[in-house]
Amino acid sequence: MEFSAIAAGLYLEGLGIGSDEVWFSDVVQGGVHRLAPDGTIRTWLPERRWIGSLLLNRDGAVLCSGPDGIAWFHPSTGASGMLLQEIDGKPIAGVNEIMPDGRGGIYFGTIDITSMAQGQPLRPAALYRFAADGRVSKIADDLLFPNGIGLSPDGTRLYHNDTRVGIYAFDIRPDGSLGDRTLLLAKTDCDGLAVDGEGNLWVTGYRSNEMLCLRPDGVIHQRVALPSDGATNVRFGGEDGRDLYVTTVPLDAVNGFVQGILPSSPTSVLYRARSDVPGRPIAQTDFRLA
Repeated sequence: MEFSAIAAGLYLEGLGIGSDEVWFSDVVQGGVHRLAPDGTIRTWLPERRWIGSLLLNRDGAVLCSGPDGIAWFHPSTGASGMLLQEIDGKPIAGVNEIMPDGRGGIYFGTIDITSMAQGQPLRPAALYRFAADGRVSKIADDLLFPNGIGLSPDGTRLYHNDTRVGIYAFDIRPDGSLGDRTLLLAKTDCDGLAVDGEGNLWVTGYRSNEMLCLRPDGVIHQRVALPSDGATNVRFGGEDGRDLYVTTVPLDAVNGFVQGILPSSPTSVLYRARSDVPGRPIAQTDFRLA
């Protein structure tokens, strides 16, 4: 697989793929950036940092995670706001990964962003479902560092990276809640996750110079060499779904990051490659935004 660099930053992570553009975030420098087909880049919410995930809403707005919950902005109007800031009346310490539930809402994982930024031990985290009607319910807890989330092509299984532990699979019940979890593969640096049209899982590691392609049962099907020491996220896109986008980070930036030392050089790179198989399409969310 041949990779071409298409953008760079301090520490790239969030990825959202539109019809003809690529959205990405820089958790250190801040902002949500749109890469147009002609190579130009435009930025929204430049002051918002620690955005680990991006999603596209049905009305054209962009949802983004962060230290105070889930924010949104509309590129065409400039309007912006907060979608979710509290759970059961308590402020959210941070949200990392968000993924559509296929029913207009999302699954998301909480994270202690303040402690992470300072290189301190993290407080307990959990997975939640945020339904399109506004209901929020906890669906999994006892997690260390919720990260990549993906759904099987038939929507009956949820895959989840618990960084520092490994990749889990959950059965999705008819009401959208989760059944018992199964550890598919132990991988202490697992980070980003995407699912292809055949049901395989593509998993990045922030200390891995290769990307793993796993069968649904966790067996390693393929190892893809990457042009960097580590990678934070992966998404499919393009007209045929076979464009593969990966955000990468150098090892020195990772080592400093986990100690609370933030990178200052634009050595984190967004790459594009071509896959033999298309990705599983990611549904749009359907929240009504002010």
